[in-house]
Amino acid sequence: MSSLTRRQSLALIGSLAFAPSLASAAEANAYGFSFPALQGGQIKLADYKGKPILVINTASQCGFSGQLAGMEQLYLRYGPRGLVVIAVPSNDFGGQEPGGPEEIMATAQGEYHATFPIAAKQMVKGADAHPFYRWTAQLKPSDTPRWNFHKYLIGRDGNLAAVFPTSTEPTDSRVISAIVTELGAS
Repeated sequence: MSSLTRRQSLALIGSLAFAPSLASAAEANAYGFSFPALQGGQIKLADYKGKPILVINTASQCGFSGQLAGMEQLYLRYGPRGLVVIAVPSNDFGGQEPGGPEEIMATAQGEYHATFPIAAKQMVKGADAHPFYRWTAQLKPSDTPRWNFHKYLIGRDGNLAAVFPTSTEPTDSRVISAIVTELGAS
């Protein structure tokens, strides 16, 4: 076994000191993230500490955009008990969110009467993905968004509690069960 040169040793020490470790990233929770809001300001997940948060990447022109109605149903039903629903518009899949804030709002609020927070358009996959999505990809590499309307449930403790694929409606009994469990958690 060969020994490390001084230069290799210094490079190794430097990389350990300045690179975030996978362990520390896995220990962090969602409260460190925020999204720019569609109409200005920030949607800070830390503002919802102690509440379950359902984060869903959306697209106005997607065949699954009807799920916006289910998202609103969840928000109206469980919001008074603490649930937060956040839409994160993304153009990453099929170019199905090509418009700007006005078009996104016309779909979300005009067609589906959304009252939940809506982020500004974000990337949700790849190296340029929003940090929240890179965090979830580290935690659940096999459960990353493969299409629009992928769902992440953040528990009341700020940790990733559940993941649901596009095909699972927001009002599916599995989603509701996970939300109710989190609402009951202390």
